[in-house]
Amino acid sequence: MNRPILATIHTEAFRHNLSRVRELAPESKIWSVVKAKAYGHNLEAALKGLESTDGFALLDIVDAQWLRDHGWGGRILLLEGLFSREELELASQLKCDLVIHSQKQVEWLESYQNHSGHPISIFLKLNSGMNRLGFQPDQYRTAFHRLHASGYHMHHMTHFANADQVDRSPSVGLQLECFDKATEGLDAPSSLANSAVILWHRNALGDWVRPGIMLYGVSPTGVHADIVRSELQAVMQLRSEIIDIQELKKGYHVGYGGRYQAPEDMRIGVVACGYADGYPRHAEDGTPVWLDAGDEQGDGIICPIVGQVSMDMLTVDLRAAPNAKIGSVVELWGSEVPVDDVAQMSGTIGYELICALAPRVPVVIK
Repeated sequence: MNRPILATIHTEAFRHNLSRVRELAPESKIWSVVKAKAYGHNLEAALKGLESTDGFALLDIVDAQWLRDHGWGGRILLLEGLFSREELELASQLKCDLVIHSQKQVEWLESYQNHSGHPISIFLKLNSGMNRLGFQPDQYRTAFHRLHASGYHMHHMTHFANADQVDRSPSVGLQLECFDKATEGLDAPSSLANSAVILWHRNALGDWVRPGIMLYGVSPTGVHADIVRSELQAVMQLRSEIIDIQELKKGYHVGYGGRYQAPEDMRIGVVACGYADGYPRHAEDGTPVWLDAGDEQGDGIICPIVGQVSMDMLTVDLRAAPNAKIGSVVELWGSEVPVDDVAQMSGTIGYELICALAPRVPVVIK
């Protein structure tokens, strides 16, 4: 028998979440962001579950090639554009749209002789306050005119830094004001909104929205309660089983370093999942897992982790689950335990956990 850990990718949840984006941004087209191998969910699942999107947005041109090789004929956006002049010909052959954020990229495009016959669409990125990538406002118009004069199909783009935090500067309002001023009189479609903007700032959507984390059923803020009303569904479910049970006496310690001490006689379930599977090593005592309770109703129950997560195993307090046994199913995150809740108890965010699922974990696409 194989080790019981398994990640299941639910493509119906992808479809549901994409439909929620359409409901929230009905007048915008959608770039479904699938960088980092679809946030750890893999491109095959994303292509299957998000096939009704208007386009896919990603980083690596090899992923664009994969999508074309597997039948995707729609639009593809390279979110960081080109990393070398040599990529231009392949990007053109693959009919990719390009985000352009630097003077060097503008120079490559100006000198490029397009032999593919496919016109290239440009999403010119304005640095409106994120201060990561993009042209400063006083440089933006010149870059726009240079590329427009070279015959490229132009679009405007920016990225909001604090759409998930209302008390931070620059605010969405300040960045939108900067964007409007920099692009005034430059007639072209726009792409503005990430997941947080789609959820909470629908005055700043633009012609193309760019949902990422919300497509996977995870919160942009890192707090699951913030997206409960949005009715998003978890796409990834990580499950395993109890592989042993220890009967502890009061005062016994659990795991490396003896971090947890039994407050009374109790049972501890050993679960086949550890940090080598991508589960966070720093998960605190009390981090929730869902356990098949083994009762006649078929209900589950939340049990807390106790003790240090090790490479291949973690341990849970079974006092609330007297019927738990070896072979009982455990959900580490998914529909019963939001990955955001696990991340919060581990000093990180849900993004990191879903992207860090280890290659050794088997994946099933449903």
